[in-house]
Amino acid sequence: MSARQLTRHDILATDDYLAVRDERRAQVRARKVDRCVSVGPFATFYFENFETMWLQVQEMLYIEKGGEAQIEEELAAYGSLVPDGHELVATLMFEIDDEERRTRELSKLGSVEQAIAFKLGDETIAATPTDDIERTNASGKTSSVHFLRFVFTPAQIIAFRDPQTEPLLAIGHPAYPHMTALSGPACAALAADFDTQP
Repeated sequence: MSARQLTRHDILATDDYLAVRDERRAQVRARKVDRCVSVGPFATFYFENFETMWLQVQEMLYIEKGGEAQIEEELAAYGSLVPDGHELVATLMFEIDDEERRTRELSKLGSVEQAIAFKLGDETIAATPTDDIERTNASGKTSSVHFLRFVFTPAQIIAFRDPQTEPLLAIGHPAYPHMTALSGPACAALAADFDTQP
């Protein structure tokens, strides 16, 4: 399925959104199950698409009620997280409830975004941040949230879709060396983010 851009024309007025809010939230929540990949004890990748970002924008508008000016702000913030047909885009969250432990673990993970990749056999697709914001501070502590994209070549898209391929999502940071093999449902869900013809 080809990617779509998220534009002003896709955004519903508040009353129209309220009429479908419960149904659309339930639909997206169900589809997110196969788009969520855990790697190691506390890293979770949430793979975004048009639906998840549409819902994010609509929810922000519903909660904050900022009017037309906010619509443009939200589209600018979240529109780039819709995959463009030859990439996967993920929100990576390091999910640790205990604040002291979270600070301790994140302080070990400086520049972790440079050590994240998909592995398809001999092929490696490295993650790149979706923005220019530095996610590691001067003391070496990384953010608990990262926005990442994985750009695939046409051949890599074909390999990802091949049932014989076992895509691995890996974090190769010295303080967090973990990887996960994607399940069949996860592979099918993410493969839909690529254009029909790579």
